[in-house]
Amino acid sequence: MNRSDIELIFETADNFKTVLNRPIKKVPSLRDVTIANIFFENSTRTRLSFELAEKRLSADVVNFAASSSSVSKGETLIDTVNNILAMKVDMVVMRHPYAGAGIFLSKHVKAQIVNAGDGAHEHPTQALLDAFSIRERYGDVAGKKVVIVGDILHSRVALSNILCLKQLGAEVMVCGPTTLIPKYIGSLGVKVEHNLIKALNWCDVANMLRIQMERQDIKYFPSLREYTMMFGLNKQILDSLDKEITVMHPGPINRGVEITSDVADSKQSIILDQVENGVAIRMAVLYLLAGQTQ
Repeated sequence: MNRSDIELIFETADNFKTVLNRPIKKVPSLRDVTIANIFFENSTRTRLSFELAEKRLSADVVNFAASSSSVSKGETLIDTVNNILAMKVDMVVMRHPYAGAGIFLSKHVKAQIVNAGDGAHEHPTQALLDAFSIRERYGDVAGKKVVIVGDILHSRVALSNILCLKQLGAEVMVCGPTTLIPKYIGSLGVKVEHNLIKALNWCDVANMLRIQMERQDIKYFPSLREYTMMFGLNKQILDSLDKEITVMHPGPINRGVEITSDVADSKQSIILDQVENGVAIRMAVLYLLAGQTQ
């Protein structure tokens, strides 16, 4: 995606956000379009957000959970999706534990595929809604300093955010334990910092990521308690900074680990705005992609 693609999605999302704040929150834009939500991994916010976006656009929605499907009987990904498409489904929203699953699928089936997260690789709509939320808060993303703190190594949100923010002209820094910062990260044109206070004093926006225990096959740091002491954001740290920064989190929040409750619920936090913007962004993505299919 290039900058003009992202700006087009943002402008479309602006219009849909107006729709979402009306008493009647529905538009007939995708009437008679059928969308399948295929989730091979657990999800709350993303699945609900996509489903709401689809219903607000008047699409017909089919939900599919891999754990209760024929995938558990050994059916392949392509067969699963082709069977769903044979029932005349127009678009597929997919989350998968393996990197590149969405790209792979798009080369083998005739349907629009929306990536709702592929393993530790990318999560494009999350990056779009994060950048959209920064734009909403500051008026523009260009020139803003954004630090992404936490488990960068296993985070699909971090990679997509870096790529999206760089396209929009923001400065990006990553901060976390050395073991959770990927070796190649410098090649993406981002700064690296291991001191949380220095990173927070540098930034305008701090995006706090959770530690992804379910993706960690070895111990990357001694304990969660030590991680919290070194990289957890609390109100005391927030109040001690030279300026007022904006705090973001893609969710789910592990309160008391990467971020304390008083920070998550403070006026500097735009975490719930991100969730609200997620529906508008996903409406925009689905609407623009559906226009390509017709």
